[in-house]
Amino acid sequence: MSDAYEPDTVDAEGGAGRTEVTFAPLPPARGRGFATSWWGRAWLQALEDTALDGEQLKKGRRLAREGAVGAVSVRPGRITAVVRDRDGTAHRSDVLLQELGAEAWDRFLDMAVDRAGHIAALLDREMPPHLVEDAAGAGVELLPGIGDLEPECTCGTWDHCPHSGALCYQVARLLDEDPFVLLLMRGRAERRLLDELQVRSAARAVRGAEDGEAPEDVAQEAYGVPAGEAFGAGSILPPLPPPPPVPEEPGLPPSLDTEAGPPAGLDPAALEVLAADSAVRARRMLLEALAPGHERQPVPAGLTPGQDAVRLAADARPEPWIAGRLAEGAGRSRAELEAAVRAWRYGGVAALAVLDEEWAPDADSLARARARLAAAWEEGERPRLRAAGARWPVAGADVQLRYDRDGRWWPYRKERGRWVPAGPADDDPASALAGVLAGASPEA
Repeated sequence: MSDAYEPDTVDAEGGAGRTEVTFAPLPPARGRGFATSWWGRAWLQALEDTALDGEQLKKGRRLAREGAVGAVSVRPGRITAVVRDRDGTAHRSDVLLQELGAEAWDRFLDMAVDRAGHIAALLDREMPPHLVEDAAGAGVELLPGIGDLEPECTCGTWDHCPHSGALCYQVARLLDEDPFVLLLMRGRAERRLLDELQVRSAARAVRGAEDGEAPEDVAQEAYGVPAGEAFGAGSILPPLPPPPPVPEEPGLPPSLDTEAGPPAGLDPAALEVLAADSAVRARRMLLEALAPGHERQPVPAGLTPGQDAVRLAADARPEPWIAGRLAEGAGRSRAELEAAVRAWRYGGVAALAVLDEEWAPDADSLARARARLAAAWEEGERPRLRAAGARWPVAGADVQLRYDRDGRWWPYRKERGRWVPAGPADDDPASALAGVLAGASPEA
């Protein structure tokens, strides 16, 4: 339980089951809902279904938001608080909820002991839907229904007034933090309830041992919530929070430049490069996840170590000595890594495959390529291209087009005796070739 909900506990009658718990006044609830848990929302649903005058509830909600509800006292069958109007007038307001009888509590305890998951949920201060449903199946209604919340207020209103409404909205916040508040209203304090569960669980284990049952058979329980119950609870679950804001820039990694020397085999500078790369990738993944239609996109294939080394060199723009290590890791020379980095910046994995792979188009693919080449230029304007598998050099120029398996064209230029990417792919071979023939290639 958070500090804002820390109760002062008073034993009202000296009895183990008649504990009264008083919660300090809560701060104003501006800009937030009154209930985020499904049981808190169910409590408010009972209130809103019970009240005859919705306008009174609206006034009560405003009072609760403004912090007009004083300390809330919770005891079996009753909650109480002093609520102040906007003019400062104080009213004592009570809301009554019928206690469960001894027989009903016996049924509830027996049901909870039969399913170990219910005990685990209560110990975690949770009230999952299947616990409430199983209790209802045993004839025990934990959550209030229509008409179960009976108001009393010194303002003299016989129905729910703004003061009793404000009290109920405040209690919804308490229930979010601690469902035992509801169980106390129904007649059982937390400590007594857990003690009784422990006693019954131990007694059941002893009986099971005497009957020859294996310990795991005594209270075997499948954890989790059945899918049908989770789906059914969807209408009372709170909405998802808004997506996180995207940082303007990737985060800065910590500096590893310390007085203490690094362990053997650990290079702090290289580790800083990896940390910075992780920050860049995390921001990029967040942007992609927030983009419309992201949920319909296929999961990208994982990169090989060689591909990832090229990606890292392209994204991080590392110092030359680190680039040399990446080239070695990728199985490339420095010049080959530079060409691979340029390809990556033009088109990622697909562009890298065009750089590295040689393939021979089948007859149909080759016919489609020739048809697209013929249609790309007017008669007499088409440059002379020599087909060599999927690579089509331009006669009289250190330029070529490469045809990929998806039917796109990639421009290449020869530099220092090596073919290197000269631009992004294009479905139109004339467009792909235009820039590189003019002697200009887009910056990578």
